[in-house]
Amino acid sequence: MSSPRPAAEPPLLVPSLVFIALVVAAVGSLGAPLVTSVAAAYGVSLASAQWTLTITLLAGAVATPVLGRLASGPRRRPAALGTLGIVTAGSLLTVLPVPGAFCWLLAGRAAQGVGLALPAVMMGVARDHLAPPRAASTIALVSVASTIGIGVGYPLAALLTELAGVRAAYGLGLLVTALALVAGLRSLPPAPAGRSARLDVAGALLLAGGLVPLLLVVSETGLWSRRPGLAAGLAGLAVLLLAGWVILERRTAFPLVDLRLAGRGPVLAANGTMLAGGLGMYLLLTLITRYAQTPPAAGYGLGLSTFVAGLILVPFSALGFVAGRLSPLLGRRLGAAGLLAVNALVVLGAALLFALARAHLVELVTAMGVLGFGVGGFSAAMPAVILATTPPGETASAMSLNHVVRSVGFSLGSALGGLVLAGATPAGRRFPTDAAYATAACLAATALAAAAVTGLAVSHRRRPAASEIQPERA
Repeated sequence: MSSPRPAAEPPLLVPSLVFIALVVAAVGSLGAPLVTSVAAAYGVSLASAQWTLTITLLAGAVATPVLGRLASGPRRRPAALGTLGIVTAGSLLTVLPVPGAFCWLLAGRAAQGVGLALPAVMMGVARDHLAPPRAASTIALVSVASTIGIGVGYPLAALLTELAGVRAAYGLGLLVTALALVAGLRSLPPAPAGRSARLDVAGALLLAGGLVPLLLVVSETGLWSRRPGLAAGLAGLAVLLLAGWVILERRTAFPLVDLRLAGRGPVLAANGTMLAGGLGMYLLLTLITRYAQTPPAAGYGLGLSTFVAGLILVPFSALGFVAGRLSPLLGRRLGAAGLLAVNALVVLGAALLFALARAHLVELVTAMGVLGFGVGGFSAAMPAVILATTPPGETASAMSLNHVVRSVGFSLGSALGGLVLAGATPAGRRFPTDAAYATAACLAATALAAAAVTGLAVSHRRRPAASEIQPERA
């Protein structure tokens, strides 16, 4: 990870990078706790309201590799600031009380989803403009913020919705995205000279064309029951387009994603670990929050309000940041790949805790705290595994691919949880059986066990390097 560094660190660069990553993750996740409230406020069905989350995920998956490549060239600063401008404009659309407001809300949520591409860009900035130990520490923090930030928006959005309505929650998103834009304007430096400015437009279109139907069929699980022919057709189209994209990327001189780097053993294994780990993490996260809000009349559950259920995510975010700060010290002993495997085992422990004990609030809070600690450590270790064999100029592009893989894993986890719970809901009843939650948690544990095994395999292939994750120096 060594490359020339400027003599002086740009002012407020580190807090700005972490803040931007945290904001775009928190704003991107606002759709999840507000689905029911959006349906009521805008007079639409729950299925339609669910698109406030789905469209954000789709926009982020499409934008991430494109912005990652742009950020690897000389126009990184205008690309990043332009993206923050789009996110801020989208946040404004979500609060406008205008005719056809739901359509404007969806447009705004799509624009906010573009911001999910920014954490990978922030990692590239840190690698280019900070000394190696501080760069590694900052990259880990940015990665943690981009994951743990998912839980930050839940309780605040739920509280504002209960107090002042759904537009107040989206108004908070407008405020923090505007602050992130100001932080970027003041702190983001220009990219180093000598970088390629070429963008593989054909590759970007093929990848977008493949990701959209792929994420649709894994996030809109109702398609398989209502229109199985359409779902199968979309899945086949996704496979064909993504296969064509792989062929094109291997032949073009300036690919959107350098698949030769992505195909290296540690990088390939890290992305595989992220896919399995992301599936297990998000599956467990959704299980715990849904279980907490289930009324006791169902025979289980705590019947918590949206706001109180959101508070369960506080230990998830808090312990995630603690784990991110401790990871540099542990990484010196275990190496990045070993740390990745260990934290996958921690998240596995959270899945087993939830599967075995979930009748009381303290048990849910404990499982959520363990989950957050494992996710924080997992996220901190992931960039070091990938960047250990990635040239500095390819940082944003390599990490953008990892974030796309994470989005797919999150979507698969959400879809799998929905399928299991829907399949275990008796006819004529609103809620699934209690045993369905244990089954879904065991599926999450299986995915996390696969992630741990993959991480352990990588750690045995490579000697732990103390330089992979270094403690931040004041």
